[in-house]
Amino acid sequence: MKEFTSLKEILAKAQREKYAVGGFNFCNAETAQVILSAAVKWRSPAMLIASSTEVQLCGMEETVKILRLVAETVDVPVCLHLDHTDDVETVCRAVDAGFSSVMIDGSHFPFEKNIEMTRTVVKYAHNKGVSVEGELGAIGANKDAQHEGVGPQSLTDPDMAAEFVERTGVDALAVSIGNAHGFYAQRPELDFDLLKTIRDKVNIPLVLHGGSGTPAEHLQKAILLGICKVNVASEIGKTFTDSYIETMSMGGTWWIIALQKAKNAIAPVIERWIRQLGSQGKA
Repeated sequence: MKEFTSLKEILAKAQREKYAVGGFNFCNAETAQVILSAAVKWRSPAMLIASSTEVQLCGMEETVKILRLVAETVDVPVCLHLDHTDDVETVCRAVDAGFSSVMIDGSHFPFEKNIEMTRTVVKYAHNKGVSVEGELGAIGANKDAQHEGVGPQSLTDPDMAAEFVERTGVDALAVSIGNAHGFYAQRPELDFDLLKTIRDKVNIPLVLHGGSGTPAEHLQKAILLGICKVNVASEIGKTFTDSYIETMSMGGTWWIIALQKAKNAIAPVIERWIRQLGSQGKA
């Protein structure tokens, strides 16, 4: 049986060596295969993310079984991560199901409530060797994004971040520095001074959500300032969907062909992100 690697273990090396690992959303065996194949090709750790939407589609336990089956012969570290979830019971269920990393997102709740929720999950998950990502400062959703459905953006307060990490024992922290989920309607303006201040006050790996559309030079600067994980979903989903629709619009009815072409279409996207974040050769 495939043993998944914890987020903490993968990001510890990324933090030491100043690169980032892509957190890639998958929704079925096909997309998981592409992500893992790219990771093996470029000798990168693989971090596959399932949000509550994917879990609802496939089932919690089924998602774990699918990835274990697909990853059985893969010889690079593989982390299965539950993305944005604001329900403690659901997150703990993911821990029991076999996820090696979970995210409890209480960022849209009051500060003390966020701490309480995150601390509860950390205690439960750590007892079973599972890593926990938390979030402070709400990462907004771009207008056209259909993703986690978070509320309006609010930037991460560095002093509150330090307190949050100390009181919860969380393994990684998602920060809000001008990033947002989905595609950007205009060039994003990341607040690097804010990121540096957070980095100076917090010693755990930092996470950037909303990677799709972020300029490469911004990503490189963010990585040097402490970002160790970058989530990528929208670009993968759009590339997959565009390819599928194009194939089916040509009059075909056999969806297997469309799925195969969609798989082929997202492969270079995943590979580009691996190289862009600098995780190639780090497995």
